[in-house]
Amino acid sequence: MLPPSRSVGYLVRQTHRAFTRALQARIAPHGVSIGMWYFLRVLWQEDGISQRELSQRVGMMEPTTASALTNMERKGFVRRLRNRTDRRIVNVFLTERGRALRQELLPLAAAVNEAAVRGVSADELARLRALLGKLQAGLGADAAS
Repeated sequence: MLPPSRSVGYLVRQTHRAFTRALQARIAPHGVSIGMWYFLRVLWQEDGISQRELSQRVGMMEPTTASALTNMERKGFVRRLRNRTDRRIVNVFLTERGRALRQELLPLAAAVNEAAVRGVSADELARLRALLGKLQAGLGADAAS
């Protein structure tokens, strides 16, 4: 049996959890949960996408997305509107407050990343990114077979 300290999956998960805890501690005072963070990141890149597309990009089930968006609407971060050409589609738009959060929160996320890579050389960081890409590609190929 592989001990956790030798399991790449376990180590990646523990690292992800550490990133999540550090980021959550910084964004919580702004009324943003880690779940909301993922939706905001996508919407800052492409505002007005469909709720279904948003759910797919974040990797959440649609009911979970609907619940999160309801909370985000209550906080005044987003609004949902029926698509004018296809009433079955619901598009998600940032409000002014949701857009303004970008300037407040992105520096906090950058600080988490800076803390994580402190003491890591540029070469080591480049290798890490390449290795993580290989892990993702390997898992993608495995899922396809």
